[in-house]
Amino acid sequence: MNSFKNIVLVLLTASVMYSCSTSSHYQRSQTITDGIFGIEETDTTNMANEKWQNLFNDDLLDSLIAEGLRNNLDLQAATQRVVAAEAYFKQSRAAMAPSVSAQAGHTFVHNSESTYPNGPSNYNASQITVQSSWEIDFWGKLSSAKKASYASYMATDAAQKAVQTSLIASISSAYYNLLALDSKLAITKKTVQNSAELVETLKILKESGKVTGAAVVQSEAARYAAEVTIPDIEQQIKATENTICLLLGRTPGTIVRGKFEDQGTNTLLTTGIPSELLENRPDVMQAEFALINAFELTNSAKAYFYPSVTLTASSGFESLQFEDLFDPASFAANLVGGLVQPIFNKRQNKTRLEVAKATQAQMLANFSSTLLNAGKEVNDALNLYDSSVQKTELRQKQLDALEKSVDYTKELLIYGSATYTEVLNAQQSLLNAQLNNVNDRVQQLSAVVSLYRALGGGWQ
Repeated sequence: MNSFKNIVLVLLTASVMYSCSTSSHYQRSQTITDGIFGIEETDTTNMANEKWQNLFNDDLLDSLIAEGLRNNLDLQAATQRVVAAEAYFKQSRAAMAPSVSAQAGHTFVHNSESTYPNGPSNYNASQITVQSSWEIDFWGKLSSAKKASYASYMATDAAQKAVQTSLIASISSAYYNLLALDSKLAITKKTVQNSAELVETLKILKESGKVTGAAVVQSEAARYAAEVTIPDIEQQIKATENTICLLLGRTPGTIVRGKFEDQGTNTLLTTGIPSELLENRPDVMQAEFALINAFELTNSAKAYFYPSVTLTASSGFESLQFEDLFDPASFAANLVGGLVQPIFNKRQNKTRLEVAKATQAQMLANFSSTLLNAGKEVNDALNLYDSSVQKTELRQKQLDALEKSVDYTKELLIYGSATYTEVLNAQQSLLNAQLNNVNDRVQQLSAVVSLYRALGGGWQ
């Protein structure tokens, strides 16, 4: 009974000391996202909350994204990292419970006659025991470690979401680039055809003496200058197809696709409020969970300066004769409670705390940097979209004028009021404008994809 009272006294002493605990709770600043987009937010609707299946209006692109989410190797690796992190979290949670072990054994000792002249010469004993040890977490060392492990698990889960959002953006951007190359190839082939027709026209005019042989040769050179770009475009198409295949976890091959002029999105460009980045954008979530992990490890490091409170118990049967092993008289048990206060342990506790504080400061800086970068990417995507819209309107006016210029110069050439160089220049200018118009449209589509990813869309 006195032993039990002593153990209770140890626990009460630890309870009194619990008031000295310095464990604190993580609190997020309420102003960290103010003005981070660099624009005035007027709409709380956020396109990141739109599922990716509803964002694009191309069923072929949707099927490619779905295939990528099933088969992409980087995403599969990220998913397995989440499984491993979850296992570590479960282990940290189990650390709060007592440890229990069972042991069975038989002991035989032959004593020397010099040491034990009066015997016994032999000693036999059998034992079956169950042992348990429990560290009572008065100072929050174990609970802080559990919270840190949970934050690490959530950070790994957020990293997997970041891989997914990046994968969706990469597949869709590569798909749009592929369709743009198809369009450029068709434009170039049409230009080569028009150039060949011009060559034939100039040959006829040469026979009538209206142009010289130089005009024919110059027009042929212009035709080949356009035609020589076709192999490069075709090579770029193959390379882009291979890139998409890699994202899909396929071997190189052909990608079934739609038409460039049919592309568009089914949503307005709305950013919502900046604070939603904290809940939507995976890399921001990952950085904050890394900060929480460091914060809780700092709490845990502080707790190492306080005494460990443990309860150790064992019970079982022990007998000199095996047939008496399970006799009630062979039952034995013990219960031990104690405090272990660190005094000098080669600076381990102090170093642990200093490292934890430095890591926490590092994770805070990383979190702030990640958040600022997220705001920058949102602003960049909005500006890119606005720029592409403005260019598209102006480019169409340029195309209309150049198409008329080509038609007029061809007519004037026949009647001798224009030179062949004017026709060639008009055709080259039209080709450049048509190719740039494709670039403008790709830029607009890519800006939508970039904004969707920058806001954290794609993993919900």
